Amino acid sequence: MNLTLRYMTVEDIPAVIDIDGLSFPNAWSETTYRFEITENPTAHMVVLTEAEGDGPPRIVGYAGMWYIAGEAHISTIAVHPNWRGRGYGEVILAGLLRRALVLGAECAVLEVRVSNVPALGLYRKYEFQSVGVRRNYYRDNGEDAYTMSLSPMDEAYALRFAGRLGQLRARLPFTDLLGSEG
Repeated sequence: MNLTLRYMTVEDIPAVIDIDGLSFPNAWSETTYRFEITENPTAHMVVLTEAEGDGPPRIVGYAGMWYIAGEAHISTIAVHPNWRGRGYGEVILAGLLRRALVLGAECAVLEVRVSNVPALGLYRKYEFQSVGVRRNYYRDNGEDAYTMSLSPMDEAYALRFAGRLGQLRARLPFTDLLGSEG
């Protein structure tokens, strides 16, 4: 099994929309993904692929992040239901956070359903803290969202993150093609 984290392309949109629809009641449209990939200079849209043997790689998860004025805002993240529970969400989150550090992010933020216990555990593992509640945030059922923040993303955090990333890579090797340049 070979895992690769890379930037999303227009050709990936159908597979991403499939995962989005299986993961969220209000999935993003093809137009939205196309805009994020081709026109939004602040967007970092990524996919995680898995390849076994000689078969073509398949997209097993994806995420999006906007980087604006020192803030990395994780806009979406999901793993296909058939591949959940394998650590793939952590690979995607770690890749985004590594990219945010390379870009010089001072903080990272996101919103998450208050009922999404697995995601909350993952975000807390990477030191996100709940800083507020957005009442009736989700249109499908009126569920609240926690606003979570990771701050500061300073040298001390970068060292702790490097340790976590090393542990993750030891458990679940993956190739990160998101780039190390700023």
